[in-house]
Amino acid sequence: MHRKFIVPALVLVAGLSACNTGSDLERAAVGGVVGCAVGEIIDDGKCVTGAAVGAAGGALANDF
Repeated sequence: MHRKFIVPALVLVAGLSACNTGSDLERAAVGGVVGCAVGEIIDDGKCVTGAAVGAAGGALANDF
């Protein structure tokens, strides 16, 4: 059971590590991919919603 959550968490950390460099478009793309994966894992079939939230968060990550 725990192994199911460890792999996505590692992917999330690796993907979000790219938020410190690059353009807003690159961070939005990484956020969208990670958000889609999280949307599918947490609530089956919510890839589009997760991607939208992840892309917005990724694009705004350097503004915080």
